[in-house]
Amino acid sequence: MRKIREVLRLHHELHLSARKIASSCTLGRDTVRRYLERARAINFTWPPPADMDDATLEALFHDQPTAPPPPPSVKHELPDWAGVERELKRKGVTRLLLWREYIAVHPDGYQYSSFAQKFRDWKRSNGLNVTMRQSHKAGEKLFVDYAGMTVPITDRVTGEVNAAQVFVATLGASNYTYVEVTHTQNLEDWLGAHRRALEYFGGAPRVIVPDNLKTGVTSPHRYEPEINRAYTEFAEHYGVAIIPTRVRKPRDKAKVEVHVQIVERELLAPLRNRTFFDLADANTAVRERLEALNDRPFQKLSGSRRSAFLELDQPELRPCRPSRTRCRSGAKPGSASITTSRSTGITTACITATRSRTWRCAWQARRSRSSTRARASPRMCERRTPRGSKGGTRPSPSTCPNRTSVTTAGTPRG
Repeated sequence: MRKIREVLRLHHELHLSARKIASSCTLGRDTVRRYLERARAINFTWPPPADMDDATLEALFHDQPTAPPPPPSVKHELPDWAGVERELKRKGVTRLLLWREYIAVHPDGYQYSSFAQKFRDWKRSNGLNVTMRQSHKAGEKLFVDYAGMTVPITDRVTGEVNAAQVFVATLGASNYTYVEVTHTQNLEDWLGAHRRALEYFGGAPRVIVPDNLKTGVTSPHRYEPEINRAYTEFAEHYGVAIIPTRVRKPRDKAKVEVHVQIVERELLAPLRNRTFFDLADANTAVRERLEALNDRPFQKLSGSRRSAFLELDQPELRPCRPSRTRCRSGAKPGSASITTSRSTGITTACITATRSRTWRCAWQARRSRSSTRARASPRMCERRTPRGSKGGTRPSPSTCPNRTSVTTAGTPRG
């Protein structure tokens, strides 16, 4: 109060500048300037009346005129944020396009900046913000991997227990998932699980994203990975691209990593106390729980994996070509054979391609190489008699202990 009177005195009687008045009264220059502007606004004259005390002077300088109340805020129509999130997964759909459609229906709605900010706030409040943002377009990517948990398969005769592997495939946009139990992770089971996954989805995506397991990727590399030859021919047949993840970068395939955890908790853990004697029983039990998982509603989004698949991914998947399964070695081009998988009980027709380079699984190549090594020369089958002994006998190939019987193209040799 005293400082207001002193500021006015120094200004009117001594005509000091605002800087010197602030230094003399230990006030800020903005405060001094504000007092002087207030004095001019209320036409204050110096000296003040004799009956004006400090309290009256302070009330005169500090009571600001009441500002008019702000107009009531207008409540705009909020968009369906879950629908916006779902539509953004469609090919070619952007937030700007969705805002234009929103503003066409609600002309007095939010402008684009507020629309985008409120959408980000909604995602943050629903826990949809992730560390590394990935946009998954409908029908674009299929993520594949093997689960860490295995399914024990017991032999009925010997009681031996073998650990069967669990193959998991997840579509990026809808999270629609396929699960299959296979004997091993070798190339035959790897490609067979891929083929049955595409048949389950009813079409092929544009890109398959695998891990850098040796079955699919011969030589991992950050920029130029070397894909297994049979896996490459599989991709050429179905018209897809194989893009492996970076080495030790699990976030590149976070979709299937999360669903591997879900499969282990929701499908495999409840079956831990059951005894399976073959893969057919294990796949039947897993398939029942898989269908329930795909039909289960989302926790934070509307719909389920199946409904999202029918709406997003299924219309964008491309039709699968007729599959070419494993063929007999040496089969003539154009010949056909019927094979039944012992692991799944699925009967398929196998037609050998007419072109010279046919699609064959790695087990055939390994079998061919091993048969070449095992085929012994007739000279190796001769039992040479020591010097000085009388004569010797040359055993027939069928009785030679050094000759290995090899079966190629269904015809026994030796």
